[in-house]
Amino acid sequence: MICKLILALILLTSCSGAAERSGGNPGQREEQEGIVTGADQVESYVPGLEGKRVGMVINQTSIIGNTLSVDSLLALGVDIKMIFGPEHGFRQNASNGAIVRDEVDPQTGIPIVSLYGKNRKPSKAQMDALDVLIFDIQDVGCRFYTYINTLADIMEACAEYGKQLIILDRPNPNGFVDGPVLDMRFKSGIGKFPIPIAHGMTMGEFAHMLNGEGWLANGVKCDIKVVRMENYTHDLYYELPVNPSPNLNSQASIILYPSLCLFEGTIISQGRGTYTPFTVLGAPELKGQYEFSFKPVSIPGMSEAPLHRDKICYGIDLRDYDIKELHASGRINLQWMLELYKAFPEKERFFDASQSPAMGRIEALIGNDVFKKQVMDGLSEAEIRKSWEPGLSDYKEMRKQYLLYP
Repeated sequence: MICKLILALILLTSCSGAAERSGGNPGQREEQEGIVTGADQVESYVPGLEGKRVGMVINQTSIIGNTLSVDSLLALGVDIKMIFGPEHGFRQNASNGAIVRDEVDPQTGIPIVSLYGKNRKPSKAQMDALDVLIFDIQDVGCRFYTYINTLADIMEACAEYGKQLIILDRPNPNGFVDGPVLDMRFKSGIGKFPIPIAHGMTMGEFAHMLNGEGWLANGVKCDIKVVRMENYTHDLYYELPVNPSPNLNSQASIILYPSLCLFEGTIISQGRGTYTPFTVLGAPELKGQYEFSFKPVSIPGMSEAPLHRDKICYGIDLRDYDIKELHASGRINLQWMLELYKAFPEKERFFDASQSPAMGRIEALIGNDVFKKQVMDGLSEAEIRKSWEPGLSDYKEMRKQYLLYP
């Protein structure tokens, strides 16, 4: 084991690092050069896995160097008994919301248990076959992105069955805090905890918050070990080396996601059914008001039945938007919502989720039942933001005690 560990460290040292793996431009590499993810710090956790039966909660973002962590750890002699896959599957081959079935990984022969099918957390039999679990999934820092729910489910299972959870921490590309805190009357699968839209936490920090605030079922506490990153700060502009899910397939989509996902509660397409999702906005009814257009179609593995399927949508093109400026602002952009509501000709249809199964409820996405009326009444962004207080400021104060990074 020690020889293999030394070999791994040599290989990792010879890599150019997470920054150069990102494929970003030279300026981008300089900004995030030096970040060492938790997964890359094999010397911090691999020795403690010797002789243990290991389960891994991972997907395609779980890499060590340029290699999937399961392959790297197997090469180091770690006894991996089971893989647990979240929404979109272990190798990112399922659309948003699609049922993911259990299978056997053809490359390693390890059983893969879906946590986005009939079960949302491991069973007693599965946990009894393991001594420790590793959680290593790239998040994007939003309340409605389901990987934080997977983390909570895994923590509850570990607490219930007396297993330690090792969290290999990764950067939050949207490390700011903004948006209304969820009114728990609107708790759902895309909002389970009283946090704002952009929660400003890494997975390791959020795990400490789940424990500390008693948000796990029955107030249980999970035995967690967070392998912290090196050289990370919350305001760092970080370009992900691997796409976190099928419809977040570019850096632009990841940075725009906190703002544009709210449109899933409207009649406006966010580009699902195109190869540039979450970078365009539009609807057929806006023809004549905008020159830019796109047509959503069925794309297997991304969006099989998108809103406005096979119809030309007219609206806003954000593919070349200055995402670094948006990131630096540390705020969700509400102006696009206000503009498109004003432009849409049939106001009563804008938020009506009964029109299509591809539409969600704006109340679940924004986290309250006042936002819709605020938009319809023509309130300004400043007036809408004022209504987020004091909840947002209270959350920011509470968050401080769980931060692991500046």
